[in-house]
Amino acid sequence: MKKYDFFKTVIDRCLALIMLVVLSPVLLVAVLAIRVESKGPVFFTQIRLGRNCSVFHILKFRTMTIDKDRAETQTFFDSPGITRVGSVLRRWKIDELPQLFNVLRGDMSLVGPRPALPQMLDEIDQLSRQRFSVRPGLTGWAQVNGNIALPWPIRWKYDVEYVKSRSFLLDCRIISRTVLVILFGDDYLQRRNKQ
Repeated sequence: MKKYDFFKTVIDRCLALIMLVVLSPVLLVAVLAIRVESKGPVFFTQIRLGRNCSVFHILKFRTMTIDKDRAETQTFFDSPGITRVGSVLRRWKIDELPQLFNVLRGDMSLVGPRPALPQMLDEIDQLSRQRFSVRPGLTGWAQVNGNIALPWPIRWKYDVEYVKSRSFLLDCRIISRTVLVILFGDDYLQRRNKQ
């Protein structure tokens, strides 16, 4: 696993750099659209837990109106405060693209458990804390198996499965399934599995 983790870190950073260059027109349009639609910063930062529960600032495009009193909770597509531009960015996962800079910095990986909020740590049982033994990812095994439709304990179970089984082939499988989710929506894979 250690050899693969080293190989993965190198590949992550190379791919993140390539993706930032290739997707720079999309990033620029997103920046302009956010600035035109609503006042406030273009980017949204939030403290998250990384590998070994280290703390880092995750970077996203801002998709909501500014509200200092808003609680730090999971946001759904119909959550109040999401802007029109924000709903488009969320639908196509464009709001997550700034996290490629987190990958370049070594805070995150392209594939891994999604980074948790610090206040969730007390809710995560000891077995599920194995998810913190690897870098968190832009996408992960839980995200392509139901994502926010799943209760947290099930997502953590998928995270632990990923940690124990991680490999180049599994990462490729997750990335390919992520592309399907982006193209056809979050519930596409669930609908297909029921057929």
